[in-house]
Amino acid sequence: MNTAIETLTHLPVEVPTTVDRSYLERINSTLDSVDRSIGLTVSVVIPVYNERETIAEIVRRVQAVGLHHEIVIVDDYSLDGTREVLLELAKQADIRLLLHGYNRGKGAALRTAFAEAQGDVILIQDADLEYDPRDFPQLLAPIRSGEADVVYGSRFLENARQDPSRLHRWGNLLLTGLSNCMTGQRLTDMETCYKVFRRELLESIEIEQDRFGFEPEFTAKLARQGHRIFEVPIGYCSRGYEEGKKIGLR
Repeated sequence: MNTAIETLTHLPVEVPTTVDRSYLERINSTLDSVDRSIGLTVSVVIPVYNERETIAEIVRRVQAVGLHHEIVIVDDYSLDGTREVLLELAKQADIRLLLHGYNRGKGAALRTAFAEAQGDVILIQDADLEYDPRDFPQLLAPIRSGEADVVYGSRFLENARQDPSRLHRWGNLLLTGLSNCMTGQRLTDMETCYKVFRRELLESIEIEQDRFGFEPEFTAKLARQGHRIFEVPIGYCSRGYEEGKKIGLR
C-alpha cells in the first residue's frame, strides 16, 4: 500500500442561493457516474487536534460514502495518542497524512492541507463526528452541475437536521450576522465546517489566519471576488465539552 506522510513545521457578491434536498438528490444520481468518467476527484481535508477517540470512525464514514476521492489529514501536533492512530490509518492508499511539528491552529492546518491537496474539489471535514459525511452528495451537487463556485452546509436552513445548543445557535447567529454585514451576503451559517469549492479558487485567495479566524476570512475573500455561494441543509449532532469539544480559538 502507498503511504504518504510528511512532517511540516513551517510553510512559507452574489447573494447565496438555497436549493432543496429533493433537487440535489435528483441531479446527484446522474452526476456521480459522470464524476468517475471524466476523472473529477474530491480531496476531503481533515484538520485534527487531539481526536484519538473519533478519528478512525470519521475516516471510515468518509470512505463509506464511496466518492472518487483522497483523504488529506493534517495532525496539528496532537498529544493524546491521535498521531499513533493516524500513522496506522495512513497505510491505506487513499489517505495522505501531514504532521505539524508544533500546534499551529485550525487555519494553519487547513492551509497545509490545501497546499498538498490534489483533487479538483476540496471538501472540509471536521474529525469530531458532529458533521455527517452522508451529506457529501448534496454538498457536491451544485458544484458538479456548475451552479455554484462554493457550497456551505448550513445547520440552520429549513430541513437541516441538527441539535445545536441554544448558546451555540445564538453565537453562530451573531458571528454570521456580522459577517453578512461586512460582505453583503445572506448566509445562515458562516461558521459551518462544511465548505466545498473547486481547488482552483485557492490560486486567487491567500489564507492568513492560523486559528478559527479562517471562517470569516475565507467567507469575506470569496464574497469580495464575487464567487457564487450556495447553502444546502445538512445534518448536525452537537458534541458537549465533556465529550472533548474544543474550547477557545485554537
